[in-house]
Amino acid sequence: MILLSTLPWWSWIFVALVALAVRDIFQRRHTIQHNFPVVGHLRYLLEKIGPELRQYIVANNREELPFNRSERAWVYASSKKENNLQGFGSDQDFSSVGYTFIKHSMLGHQPPKGEVMPTTIPCAKTMGEFSKRRRPYKPASIINISGMSYGSLSATAIESLNKGAQKVGCYHNTGEGSLSPYHKHGADVVINIGTAYFGVRDDEGNFSMEHLVDMTQNNPFIRALELKLSQGAKPGKGGMLPAAKISKEISEIRKIPMGKDAISPAFHSQFRTIPEMVAFIEDMAENTGLPVGIKSAVGQLSMWEELAQYMAKTGKGPDFITIDGGEGGTGAAPQAFADHVSLPFNFAFTKIYKIFQQYGLTERIVFIGSGRLGFPEKALMAFAMGCDLINVAREAMMSIGCIQAQVCHTNNCPSGVATSKKWLQNGIDPTLKSERFYNYIKTLNKEILEISHACGHEHPCQMTMQEVDMVVSDSTKTQSLANIFGYNKTIVPFEGMQSLLNSQYLGGNTQH
Repeated sequence: MILLSTLPWWSWIFVALVALAVRDIFQRRHTIQHNFPVVGHLRYLLEKIGPELRQYIVANNREELPFNRSERAWVYASSKKENNLQGFGSDQDFSSVGYTFIKHSMLGHQPPKGEVMPTTIPCAKTMGEFSKRRRPYKPASIINISGMSYGSLSATAIESLNKGAQKVGCYHNTGEGSLSPYHKHGADVVINIGTAYFGVRDDEGNFSMEHLVDMTQNNPFIRALELKLSQGAKPGKGGMLPAAKISKEISEIRKIPMGKDAISPAFHSQFRTIPEMVAFIEDMAENTGLPVGIKSAVGQLSMWEELAQYMAKTGKGPDFITIDGGEGGTGAAPQAFADHVSLPFNFAFTKIYKIFQQYGLTERIVFIGSGRLGFPEKALMAFAMGCDLINVAREAMMSIGCIQAQVCHTNNCPSGVATSKKWLQNGIDPTLKSERFYNYIKTLNKEILEISHACGHEHPCQMTMQEVDMVVSDSTKTQSLANIFGYNKTIVPFEGMQSLLNSQYLGGNTQH
């Protein structure tokens, strides 16, 4: 009898393969493995690594979604202060339907000699100015961090973003997970209030004005409140944070019990009608002194029309409106919701802006766009449509290391950005990554301003819908945004960049 210890090493491989083949033949869960023992496993392996193969080998530079390789490369290079230029011309298909062209001026805007280009571009409007809130707020940057919760993103990711935001001067939206210690590194903060009222709820899960007032009074860097009605990836759909992911820290931050799934309802319990929602907004503004806005994806328009009518009649309502395009979404969502429920940004924003314009409300509202807008040309198109600010989420994630693995919902994010696993998130160095986020926002602001100057403007708020064309048919026919969407945006009052920088309401310099 031959002793097993004397068998050559390759024999062990043969024995393992035979054992695997026997196992495959007698199992009944997977038909492919039963019918094709051993080699059937390759099918599942290829399926698992398919996204990575397509991302780096199969797809060309412009094919992938949600962000193609060229877009990711631009963010990565910008965040690392590497060469983000493009050589030998464009590889874009200029005739593809939906492609946009920004029409530059023959002479452009020439800044005065010796004038230093600002690192960030202040918002041209002030939140809460028309409604006379006690603490109006003019964001110091037109590009800011969209709502992403601690718990959805890792502690080191949130800390990196906040430190970078403090350096560049943009605000940091908390997402509905509420204010965490990682949001307290110097940046202005916008508190996102979702349907579960995390962080501002009582023991029964009901909204608590007392908790909200305490939070805002104890943290003066909180500059605005955003009431989340829905988000692009899953409007009208609630959420759940599994009990396994609720640490003691998250339990205390969100004011939820441990050992029990945290449910975010699909809809708010504090209001059911437009007048009730406006009353809730006014109540929060009165008690905190802060500007209050709403965030929503867009579907049916009837209640938007009702909101505009009510605001025009009463003079009350949100100070800012964040429109989240259906192409947005940093978390997980059912496929049908992510793919088919809610309008994409271009259609969503233009429909809503037109409604509020008809009622003469566009000057009192700060409009915020969200949904893959964190690139110079897309941001400028949004400004031409009527946006005053842009919120970025996944682009911000990529600037600190996200590789678009698309496993945010599994808690196994390989880059440590969207996971609660200590080992994975410890790979993020907040000192380094905050610098990279700062570089990305600085570069984005710089290129937005340069294109604005090429169009003859000092500030992107001056962009008009006549200055951006879009391909509307396969015959390469182009039309201006004004012709396509049927309106011209309201002119934004602008007295010069220096007047914005001198505003008493300008944020970005809060001391903690």
